[in-house]
Amino acid sequence: MSEDPKKILIVEDEPDMYDFLSLFLQDNGYNVTIAINGKQGFEKAKKEQPDLITLDMSMPEESGVQTLRNIQEDPETAAIPVIIITGISKDFKKFIHKRKVVTPPAGYLEKPFEKEELMALVTKLIG
Repeated sequence: MSEDPKKILIVEDEPDMYDFLSLFLQDNGYNVTIAINGKQGFEKAKKEQPDLITLDMSMPEESGVQTLRNIQEDPETAAIPVIIITGISKDFKKFIHKRKVVTPPAGYLEKPFEKEELMALVTKLIG
């Protein structure tokens, strides 16, 4: 009997981006769920316990940085690896890695990115 597909939570407010990510990850055998803002993303992370979270940084209601903090500080979600996917510049990667309040994410992709880059990261983190 094969094991259940891994679940990935996509936290992204741009429909084009979450449609692309969702279809691409589903085509590669993952179960996908979507949250369209950070607040909803954190709630879904707690409720659904995904194997991995992709997190956009600039979103309405709650920034990606705050959402990352919430995920990392909650014992129910702290162990879930997070891949930041953002259109913000490379300087942001340096910024997030220097923050004392958040642990650097498990992965970081800058938009636009290659599908292969995303797949390699997802495979490395959750198989």
